Amino acid sequence: MKIGIPLETRPGETRVASTPDVVKKLVGQGFEVVIEAGAGVRAGYPDADYEAAGARLSDRAGAYDVDLLLKVRRPDEADVEAMRAGGLYIGLLESCGEDAILPSLLAKGMRVLALERMPRTSRAQSMDVLSSQSNIAGYRAVIEAAARYGRFLPMMMTSAGSAKPARVVVLGAGVAGLQAIATARRLGADVYAYDVRPETREQILSLGAKPIDLDLGESGAGEGGYAKELSDEAKARQQAALADELAKAHVIVTTALIPCRRAPVLVTEDVVQRMRHGSVIVDLAAASGGNCPLTVADEIVERHGVTLVGLTNFPALVPADASAFYARNLFNLIEIMVERGESGPQLKDLSADDITAAMLIQAAS
Repeated sequence: MKIGIPLETRPGETRVASTPDVVKKLVGQGFEVVIEAGAGVRAGYPDADYEAAGARLSDRAGAYDVDLLLKVRRPDEADVEAMRAGGLYIGLLESCGEDAILPSLLAKGMRVLALERMPRTSRAQSMDVLSSQSNIAGYRAVIEAAARYGRFLPMMMTSAGSAKPARVVVLGAGVAGLQAIATARRLGADVYAYDVRPETREQILSLGAKPIDLDLGESGAGEGGYAKELSDEAKARQQAALADELAKAHVIVTTALIPCRRAPVLVTEDVVQRMRHGSVIVDLAAASGGNCPLTVADEIVERHGVTLVGLTNFPALVPADASAFYARNLFNLIEIMVERGESGPQLKDLSADDITAAMLIQAAS
């Protein structure tokens, strides 16, 4: 069975779907691995390392002419055209509802394992790329904020005087938010956090942060560990109750997302106007409209003396480790997908396993 790893071509994307360490494991299990020359260079993995791991270097056409294609970002029409008919695609589709690429994939006889559809179960944790990449995003968001904030994050005491710790507020205590809290605490900031799901309070406290408690009259806990959308009345109460806490912040990291919905507005323009000049907002929901209406996706702007960071691909800023985590997730997934035969690894019935069945998209028979 032949596995292909092409170069990611989306602007700003530096990650690669597999690393030399994982390729070595795949080759050891009987797979033939074909990688497009230069695919890992931007992540710090040169071609020679892949060759030493047992992969075969190829041009773009060769990396797509495989049984099993591994990618990070969603394919475009040129990618689909290059794929071998009847193959299996594993990667992110990055879509909600209608998807122009999916019909093209299915028309070519491709089967798709959409990584967004990974069930949030304990058995699937080691394969969950959304969680692993969100962890990295939460960490890198705080590093970005610290670099752009013109003061210290920790309390500093020197012979020249002392500085109070920065007040950091993290909105959303999912995977990214919890990592942002932990990173800000490690850097010595005074950290506060808020989430609409009451069960996150204990997690916030366990990381040494102070929970912001609001009475909205309803719970924001949704299915599968995600938050659900609040009613319009609750949203208005939330904005009003949060405003004073947010206006006192020196750094705000927002991570509030609702799958396949526009991001909720948590940081209003009025709040931004009230914040101290030189403060920073890092909006991890920028790609979905932003938790602050002043955020501009993929740009860093200044409004009312506050820097708003709207970068939409934080894992690509930590490409070596982001790729390593992603590659291990995919390796763990492949392990449950194949069985060892005399002629090498063979795909199992993907509809027979609860994890792959939840992810599988294929043309109706």
